[in-house]
Amino acid sequence: MENKSYDVVIVGAGPAGMFAAYELVEKNPKLSILIIDEGKDINQRKCPMEQTIYCTNCKPCDIMCGVGGSGTFSDGTLNLRPDIGGDLSQFTGDSKSAWDLVDYVDRIYLKFGAPAELQGNSEKEVYDLKRKSAEAGIKFIEIKQRHMGSDKSPEVIKNFANYLRSKGVEFLLKTKVNDIIIENETCTGVKIAGKGNGEGSEGNEDCGIYGRFILLAPGRVGAQWCDDTVQKHKIKAKFGPIDVGVRVEVPAIIMDPVIRVNRDPKFHIWTTEYGDFVRTFCTNHRGFVVKEKYDGFIGVNGHSMKTRESENTNFAFLVRIELTHPVEDTIKYGRSIAKLATTMGGGNPIIQRLGDLRRGRRSTEARLKRSIIENTLTDVTPGNIAMALPHKILTDVLEGLKKLNEVIPGVASDSTFLYAPEVKFYSMHLEVTQNMETSIKNLFAAGDGTGLSRDIINASATGVLAARGIINKL
Repeated sequence: MENKSYDVVIVGAGPAGMFAAYELVEKNPKLSILIIDEGKDINQRKCPMEQTIYCTNCKPCDIMCGVGGSGTFSDGTLNLRPDIGGDLSQFTGDSKSAWDLVDYVDRIYLKFGAPAELQGNSEKEVYDLKRKSAEAGIKFIEIKQRHMGSDKSPEVIKNFANYLRSKGVEFLLKTKVNDIIIENETCTGVKIAGKGNGEGSEGNEDCGIYGRFILLAPGRVGAQWCDDTVQKHKIKAKFGPIDVGVRVEVPAIIMDPVIRVNRDPKFHIWTTEYGDFVRTFCTNHRGFVVKEKYDGFIGVNGHSMKTRESENTNFAFLVRIELTHPVEDTIKYGRSIAKLATTMGGGNPIIQRLGDLRRGRRSTEARLKRSIIENTLTDVTPGNIAMALPHKILTDVLEGLKKLNEVIPGVASDSTFLYAPEVKFYSMHLEVTQNMETSIKNLFAAGDGTGLSRDIINASATGVLAARGIINKL
């Protein structure tokens, strides 16, 4: 691979990178394109315990990166709106173009096997839920959704990757990009670890892969790498917000009326005590809470399947945190919270009954058994979340759940389980032109890892926009 040159080199094989490659080969089939990713191919990304969902023995690279990115093994819900998981209109220039872009991305997912069925298309039920939410002072976001499922998403990604390969797109996997190459204020390539033979770090010296254009799309797992690269090369960027909170687990029957309206309902709440923004995110109906391993701490997430169900429903309940001078690094702040929670949990996530949290006492195994449900994640430590989360965030969570209970009765009962920490990390927000080009010439950016999106559809769409920007320069 050393000294080999391509028209376009893409860092990251997640939705942003794959959709960029798709747009490039569709519009200009003669382009030579290389996608580099530290993770594995879709056929190799399997749980070592051969379970449907990932177990605690999985390595971070198996869960969080590789072909398809972390979204491959998420709930696989496609939110078909340009203002969920980001705001595409800031790149397209107007709302209509943003909606058209979402439709375009959706058609590509359908092309590769996403289910045709749409969630959330009952106008009366949507109206009733919006009215009930408004009465409680909550905004319900109406969304058309397509649910692939954690177990079916890999099939879609496999079809997608095979198509790209058939069009001549090359994948260099299990290979770490250590740096980008900048010459005369222009990005001309990347430095990869070792010999660049797809086995990661063989050899002691980095070698270079060159391209006329370089696209950074490292995904959420690459947020810290992207931040380090931004600061090293003084690429124009700013710290974005971070979401910190808990994962809530309740009996599925409580969520049934809302799930009929939207598979992944979005509720936006402004708290009274502090005036903070709190939201629901990533609802997994009849799904499972799962553990995520990061470098130095443990987090939680949720999955739901097409072929396997539990008796519970879980969702993230997140507080938006923005920091100002002199402490602006939201990533370090979020990591410090997650590390403290991991310490309090003895290396496992903390679980607590909402009733125990209200009464200022830790949960125990005996108290967990008083709940009317069983926790789907068992590799946890009963404890006191108040010992791990800052008071302000905890107050927002409790007030937000109390408000949400007016819309979804029972969601804030004593038996409700809370898992911590749930932290959504986003990279520094790279400043880009309308062509998605950064302050470094011929260096483009897309996706969650660059702070330009926060979900599968928006990440995919920014990849398309970056490809179109490259085509414009060509």
